[in-house]
Amino acid sequence: MLPELTQALPDIQDEVDPRGIELDAVGVSGVRTPIRVSDGEVDAMGVGSAEFVVTLAADRRGTHMSRMVETLAVQLREFDPRAAHALIASAMDRLDASNAQISFDLAVPFEVRAPVSDVPAWQTADVQFSIQGSLGSAAMTTTLTTHVTSLCPCSKAISDYGAHNQRSAVTLSVTGRGDDLYPVALSDMFTLARQVGSCPIFPVIKRPDERWITMEAYDHPAFVEDMVRDLSATCRARGLSHSIAVRNFESIHSHDAVASLSWSPNTDRGAHS
Repeated sequence: MLPELTQALPDIQDEVDPRGIELDAVGVSGVRTPIRVSDGEVDAMGVGSAEFVVTLAADRRGTHMSRMVETLAVQLREFDPRAAHALIASAMDRLDASNAQISFDLAVPFEVRAPVSDVPAWQTADVQFSIQGSLGSAAMTTTLTTHVTSLCPCSKAISDYGAHNQRSAVTLSVTGRGDDLYPVALSDMFTLARQVGSCPIFPVIKRPDERWITMEAYDHPAFVEDMVRDLSATCRARGLSHSIAVRNFESIHSHDAVASLSWSPNTDRGAHS
């Protein structure tokens, strides 16, 4: 009954548009849908937010937005970032589009053990995938945000004792292209981000852990600039196209401190994002 009714109803969005203006992006955003990300090491499930847009040709009045929601529902139910090519190719084929972009986010838990007591617990990182495909090419940017502790080098140097410290948000984005859309795994990105700053953050700590964390941070002071440069140096050594942003939620100021950069092996230079 439904197919017959669909065929009988007019499809206005499929009309030819006389204005001759191509649109860069048309689609759906804020689609809340179940998502599972599994890459052989990480296996995370939850409800995330997704966006699906395509380039709209100058002669087409609209696109098939219902197909976009259907595609997201099916393709994100089981997503392996190592097979991102298949997702974007399927999306472009379903929408008959020459260019498409799918982005979605999910909270991903990682097991973290306390540094002395070795008590395990879960620390969640915010993860986003953004996959873009066009005829003959594809790219995917994987972004992960987690937190560390930073202790101010200046505060340590000028104080008779103690130094101010705070939590810092570290955001690392890595872009893969061509045949290697996923050049670094989520678990590796999580580890890389936690290594910058003065000390990692732990979800559960006992008194011996707190003692170790306090002294570890004091022994490794770091400015927000230091954290960005240190992480970028590691990524550059691995030839990764990357963007990094760090925000210090300052404990003695009413403002935050921020630093960022973007780098690609093709340019071999840093650039402020």
